[in-house]
Amino acid sequence: KNMARGPKKHLKRLNAPKHWMLDKMGGTWAPRPSTGPHKLRECLPLVLILRNRLKYALTKKEVQQICMMGLVKVDGRRRTDPNFPCGFSDVISLDKTDEHFRMLFDVKGRFVLHRLNDKKFADE
Repeated sequence: KNMARGPKKHLKRLNAPKHWMLDKMGGTWAPRPSTGPHKLRECLPLVLILRNRLKYALTKKEVQQICMMGLVKVDGRRRTDPNFPCGFSDVISLDKTDEHFRMLFDVKGRFVLHRLNDKKFADE
């Protein structure tokens, strides 16, 4: 009958939003997004973008190393937190590859990373 002490720190994989498209059997846990500009159910943590979508890393540890090297920017600001929540119309920039992606929805309401070719869009 103890009350919860503080905010939740964990997120089970089956409780994760379905539009993250995580496989059911890929472990017990899912990355819980940090508190930030977007709500838990309306965002995608950076680790899922770099690891599951863009395939720049195989593990969360690799994503952590990429972030800590300062290679990832969200809306023009360097982000070192691998659980940082990226939401609709955010721009994710990768300095090393000079790539920019905008978070948009597909027809089924899932996040897709739309590659931006023009520099001027990436600065918005």
